[in-house]
Amino acid sequence: MNIGDKIPQSLGFDMNGNEVLSSQFAGKKLVIYFYPKDNTPGCTAEACSFSNEYSQLRNAGYEIIGISKDSATSHKKFAEKYSLPFTLISDVDLKLNQEFGVWREKKMCGRTSMGTVRTTFVTDTDGIITHIISKVDTKNAANQILELK
Repeated sequence: MNIGDKIPQSLGFDMNGNEVLSSQFAGKKLVIYFYPKDNTPGCTAEACSFSNEYSQLRNAGYEIIGISKDSATSHKKFAEKYSLPFTLISDVDLKLNQEFGVWREKKMCGRTSMGTVRTTFVTDTDGIITHIISKVDTKNAANQILELK
């Protein structure tokens, strides 16, 4: 997905097994952030950044959705452990990772493998992507959104 693209209607299933539709967020700006794995240091810092600034983000008109390939069970435990007030979507089949273009080759410790590249997409109130943040500052992820013009 690129700036100017409309996000898909079906965003998958959340940690409670409910289908999440983009139309549920009509009239609100969306922050859709893709992250590699629940309960890892960077992913936890990013989720907690959004959680800590949740009221401020909502006051600015944003709703938050986190997406990873972890299971719904993993998401539920992660959300409960850190009291995350927003939706986490399980993308075990990698459909959304691939549709948004974040499932890519990564290099770590000299090895190459496929994985989720941490990326944040921001939409306008019509579900059109207005910003893509590819250099996510996990500890300040919420402020990166709040500082957008």
